[in-house]
Amino acid sequence: MSIFPIAYCALVYCLFNSLFLYFGMKKTEIKPNIKYIAFDADDTLWDNEPFYRALEHIFNEAMLPYMSKEESSAELFKTEVANLPLFGFGAKAYTLSILETALRLSDDKLPISEFRKILEAGKQLTDSPLVLLDDVEETLKNLTPKYKLILATKGDLLDQERKLRKSKLEKYFHHIEVMSDKQIADYEKLLRHLDIEAKEFLMIGNSMRSDIVPVLELGGYAIHIPYHTTWALEEMDDVELPKNRFMEIERLIKISEECPWI
Repeated sequence: MSIFPIAYCALVYCLFNSLFLYFGMKKTEIKPNIKYIAFDADDTLWDNEPFYRALEHIFNEAMLPYMSKEESSAELFKTEVANLPLFGFGAKAYTLSILETALRLSDDKLPISEFRKILEAGKQLTDSPLVLLDDVEETLKNLTPKYKLILATKGDLLDQERKLRKSKLEKYFHHIEVMSDKQIADYEKLLRHLDIEAKEFLMIGNSMRSDIVPVLELGGYAIHIPYHTTWALEEMDDVELPKNRFMEIERLIKISEECPWI
């Protein structure tokens, strides 16, 4: 009996077995050991920007005797950016910037009735209705058994606490972080608090500038969930992103199905 067929079969078996082990190990190696999944809040878990745009519309209407809507919006944005170091983010900061801009553009001649109208609309903004986006609670329920979930948002502390309380989502989060901003240093502080490395952290949000890019630069993972409108300050030019640590998913509920990291 020739030993050739036996040797050939043994060689083929070893080859396929080696390939199976190799690719199996590669699959295991490339799946990250994510421990914490962080969610942005505004325009990721619930609507936010449309309420700000409604207040801006009232401001634009009040400024029509002085300039066009486009011009007054551009002037408002300049004021917002200038006031960020003083007021930070949130409904109160936005209302103050609108009132300051209205007085400046009207040369302090804004009728008191228009001033009061803007002020009352600003108060309403701080207590606007809380509208959860589609599939938010179901997504959090699906992820909670496997991961520690973080709410990582920025803005006014009282404003964000109010919205979280209205959302009734607090029970899903291991930790809640309201940041004054979302720069690299802010995420570094959060990672130190959680006592983890960036490679163990996944951030999910609608803003490329605030939620995605800083986390990727630290070596973490990020998923972009687009929202239909974006504040001008959050807009940014396209940048090269690491494909092995970044992806875009249209809906929150699709994360478990489409994301290979979790």
